[in-house]
Amino acid sequence: MAFLHTYLIGISDFWLGLSGSLIAGLATGLGALPVFLIPNLSAKIQDVLLGFSAGIMLAATFFSLILPGLEKAQIVMASPTNAVLLIIAGILSGAVVLWLIHRYAPHEHFIMGKQGPDAKYLKRIWLFIIAITLHNFPEGMAVGVGFGGGDINNGLSLTLGIGLQNIPEGLAVAVALVSAGYARLPAFGAALLTGLVEPVGGLVGASAAALSATLLPVGLAFAGGAMLFVISDEIIPETHRRGFENYATFSLLTGFAIMMFLDVTLG
Repeated sequence: MAFLHTYLIGISDFWLGLSGSLIAGLATGLGALPVFLIPNLSAKIQDVLLGFSAGIMLAATFFSLILPGLEKAQIVMASPTNAVLLIIAGILSGAVVLWLIHRYAPHEHFIMGKQGPDAKYLKRIWLFIIAITLHNFPEGMAVGVGFGGGDINNGLSLTLGIGLQNIPEGLAVAVALVSAGYARLPAFGAALLTGLVEPVGGLVGASAAALSATLLPVGLAFAGGAMLFVISDEIIPETHRRGFENYATFSLLTGFAIMMFLDVTLG
């Protein structure tokens, strides 16, 4: 890791953020690869995988976004009170923006109801995929701003953590399409494409971090608020609807612990 850190020092924060978000997004395609071998997943396994993703996102939100954002805000603001208020504003802004997107953009939650390759089910499948795509944007943005200010270790932990939680999401998308009657290769391709929105978010985040020292803590808090919204509004409720909430909860705790470990060891 020390060798990698030394090598990355010579690369600009912007390109690090963009490259990190691309790597994290490609992990979605990596997660979709088992679709060529596994045609279906049980409801319990789906909830466990999504709970694991939520745990990683939750830890990344606090340890790699909000806390570093607060530290950087205290440097650029006149007082600790102003720094906290700036971070709170960023968190709430991120949540509100994602709420507006969810309200006005067509999407579907993770639980898709009726099974079978009819037209209505196919529509719900694609709404589900749109939802995954929407979720990936703030994750990419988080990686983009995570490298801001020369904090390579924070960016690396975010890239690894977000990439790790993208793996079960990619598998969920690919399996959903196969169960709807799609061939496995197009299902894999669709899952990969949902992850490729992350470099777009990474471009936005890296640009914001490069433009202004004040925008960097705001960008970190904004990405954290957007991710908190996804966790609370989407993932946790959906993993508690089919009777496997205990499995999902302990899977969330496992994901949280793994991401916390990565953040501490890489930081």
